[in-house]
Amino acid sequence: MGEVATTKLLENDRVILWEMVLEPGERTGVHTHHHNYIIQVLEGSQLRATDANGEGAIDLDFRTDDTYWVEVKDDKVVFGSASAPATHDAQNIGSGRYRELLIEIK
Repeated sequence: MGEVATTKLLENDRVILWEMVLEPGERTGVHTHHHNYIIQVLEGSQLRATDANGEGAIDLDFRTDDTYWVEVKDDKVVFGSASAPATHDAQNIGSGRYRELLIEIK
């Protein structure tokens, strides 16, 4: 199973800071979120999340400069009115690069 983002930038006893970069068509690989986290979208695009079996597709629009608080509960990641399985794969289905900072709260 993969990491929750592309590059780990910092880790201490309280947080893990990640950068995620997905070019159009790229996937994260199946991974599991265990901690609540914050997403700061640096370059927005449209992502498609699927469960570990590649099913249950959910399309999400992430816009540049948007910020999200994401809670992990009941084997789901929940942000706003949207949710996806905590174990999932994400694919950039948009036409531009997607880039975010993701801060996991330990």
